[in-house]
Order: sequence, then C-alpha cells, then structure tokens
Amino acid sequence: MSETNESPEAQFTVVMNDEEQYSIWPAGKPIPAGWRENGPTADKQVCLDHIAKVWTDMRPLSLRKQMESAG
Repeated sequence: MSETNESPEAQFTVVMNDEEQYSIWPAGKPIPAGWRENGPTADKQVCLDHIAKVWTDMRPLSLRKQMESAG
C-alpha cells in the first residue's frame, strides 16, 4: 500500500515562498517553482508546529515593506 498525505507515516517539508509565506509539501516530491525548503522535514504535526512558531506575521513580505515605507 502506498503512503498517502493522510497516513501517520507521511513526511512533509516546510517550504516558504518569496513573500515569506509558509506551507508544507510532501517530502520526496519536487518543490514547486517559487518555493524553497525552509524548515524541517518531518511528520505533518512537527512541520505545522514549526510554522506556527516562526510565521508570526501573516502579511506577505511585499505588504509589510509597503506599510513600513508608508510610515
């Protein structure tokens, strides 16, 4: 039986895009263009816990920069 994304054994990689938005991606699959590894490869909950710890500002990077320059 093949491993699915919902199986307890499924492994994921934390990924981040250029806007510093996070997601998880199935480990072993090519990461889509525009995304890069940025965290652990582990079970789903470990990856989600990591994202919850590091992604404290949900605004895209471009918006944060725009708001900073507007004062």
